[in-house]
Amino acid sequence: MTTNTLAVKHSSDAKAVAIPAPVTMPVLSGSLESYIQSVREIPVLKKAEEQALAVKLKENNDLEAASKLIMHNLRFVIKVARGYGGYGLPLADLVQEGNVGLMKAVKRFDPAVNVRLVSFAVHWIRAEIHEFILKNWKIVKVATTKAQRKLFFNLRSKKKRLAWMNPDEVADIAKDLGVTSKDVLEMEKRMSGQDIGFDLGSDQDDDDHAYSPSQYLPNDEVDPLQTAETEDWENHTKKLFNEALSTLDDRSKDILASRWLVEEKATLQELADKYEVSAERIRQIENNAIQKLKLAVVE
Repeated sequence: MTTNTLAVKHSSDAKAVAIPAPVTMPVLSGSLESYIQSVREIPVLKKAEEQALAVKLKENNDLEAASKLIMHNLRFVIKVARGYGGYGLPLADLVQEGNVGLMKAVKRFDPAVNVRLVSFAVHWIRAEIHEFILKNWKIVKVATTKAQRKLFFNLRSKKKRLAWMNPDEVADIAKDLGVTSKDVLEMEKRMSGQDIGFDLGSDQDDDDHAYSPSQYLPNDEVDPLQTAETEDWENHTKKLFNEALSTLDDRSKDILASRWLVEEKATLQELADKYEVSAERIRQIENNAIQKLKLAVVE
C-alpha cells in the first residue's frame, strides 16, 4: 500500500509515522452485505497512525485526516450496532446512526489524552443509536426521562428468563436502576408488546389467517354482494370445466396440456410425431376438445 509520511512531535523529538493512503469511503446505500464487506477490507489503524491523523485534524483542521479516522473505524460501528439487533429495527439504519456518532466523536477527539479513538467514540456511537431507537422503536415513546431511558436499555439484560417477572425480580431491578416498581412493570409491558404492520409483508400474502389493519378499512369501490356473486360463479365454472375435462380421452387431455398448460408449448408437428398422425389431425383434436370444454362451461 502506498503511504505518505507525517512528522508528529512527541515532546522535543519528531518521529516519522506512515499514514495509510486514501481509501474510498464506503456508502451505505445499496446492499448491507456489500457495505459490510467493503468496511472489512479497510485495515485497522495502528495507534501511532491514529495519533498522527488526530494531530493533523486538531492542529490543521485537516478534513482528509478526519475522513481516514472515520473510514478506518467503520467496522467498530457495525460491531456496536449489531448489539442492538433485538429492538426490531433494520441493522442498516442502526449502522447509519452509529456512523453519525462516530463522526461527532472524531470531531471532538483529543490526541493529547493518549487513548484510542474507539474508546472515546463508543459513547457517541451508542448515544446516537439510543436516540434513534427511542424515536422509532414504537409509535408511542417508551422512555421520556433519563431514568426511563436507562431502564429501557437495561431491562432485557437484567431479565433472567423470557417469562413475566415476579415481584421480587421487579423490586431488584427497580432498586438497581433507581426507578419505581411501577415503572419496571410498565416498561416490561410495553417492550413485550408486538407492533403490527399496517400492511402484510410479502411473505404473508398467502396466509389465510393473517390480517393487517389495512384490511379492516372500508372500500367504497367494492360491493361485497358483487364480490360474493363473482366468486360463486368462478367456483361453479371451475367445477364444470373439471367435469368436462374428465370426459376427454387421454390423448386429447395430453394435447391440451402440452399446448395450453405448460410454459414451453409443444408445436402441432411435435405432437404429430409423438402420436404418429398429421399436424392437421392434432389441430382437429385440439379444436374438438376445446369446443367440448366451452359447451360444458356455457351450459
